[in-house]
Amino acid sequence: MDGLGATPTHPQPLPGREGSSNPARGEAALRVGGEMLVLRPSFAALVAAESELGPLFALVERAAEGRLGLSEMVGLFWHCLRERPEALTRDGFAEAVTGCGLAANTPVLKVLLGQILAGR
Repeated sequence: MDGLGATPTHPQPLPGREGSSNPARGEAALRVGGEMLVLRPSFAALVAAESELGPLFALVERAAEGRLGLSEMVGLFWHCLRERPEALTRDGFAEAVTGCGLAANTPVLKVLLGQILAGR
């Protein structure tokens, strides 16, 4: 599977959770390599993203100004993954997200940035 490694098998998802995002938790779903992944902007995820990308409010400002870099978006998505398939690497994830195109990624980014601002 593209972006997820060479093996065609995948870890079994937790019952009732496969690809289902919970909007009440600020989650968003993203299809990567044929698999639906859920992004959750938890406190721990946002702290990890901030450690890599710098202050989150500055990231939101850059996004609002159209200056958010692709690597920043991928970094935010990576840290917000609720569950990572065993075969998923950061590089494979980056390639798969990039392959989806901006049109597919923008709604997911909008949800995450909205949660950063809302502070849920």
